Amino acid sequence: MTNKFRSIRIAACIMGTLIAAPVLAGSAAESISVNDPFVRIVPPGMTNTGAFMVLKNADAKDHKLVKAESSASKVTELHTHTNEGGVMKMRPVKDIEIKANGEAVLKPGSLHVMMIGLKQELKEGDNVTVTLTFEDGSSKKVEVPARKIQTEMKMEMKPGMMHDHKNMH
Repeated sequence: MTNKFRSIRIAACIMGTLIAAPVLAGSAAESISVNDPFVRIVPPGMTNTGAFMVLKNADAKDHKLVKAESSASKVTELHTHTNEGGVMKMRPVKDIEIKANGEAVLKPGSLHVMMIGLKQELKEGDNVTVTLTFEDGSSKKVEVPARKIQTEMKMEMKPGMMHDHKNMH
């Protein structure tokens, strides 16, 4: 084997290693698993809803969810709830951090995927495809089942407070 031929083989091996390295390193999408996803069924006429899930990171480094998309809604955004002067408000967030070997819980009243302008009414048994995109550009498609969520409305009655039902129809 000539030195020229050996140099070419060594260069080819080095190039092959450099090209394969990003693939071997793994992506955020490969490191993140999605558990218990669901999208909330809303009453007829309501066109906004939320998708919820637990994102588990099996990687030794932090990752970020930076975008969510779905063809089921006109707009899909990452959101959270904030308490502003005693009023709960939803606000977009630029990303959702998923700590190394940890998890991010997307749940009602907290971080979630906001779906604005639903294109059709969701029913029990429907599935919505949501594509999650991470900081490294990798993405993961998730089939998210529609689920009815029962919430309790709690009304605090202060001593001496009265309420009147006579004008209710």
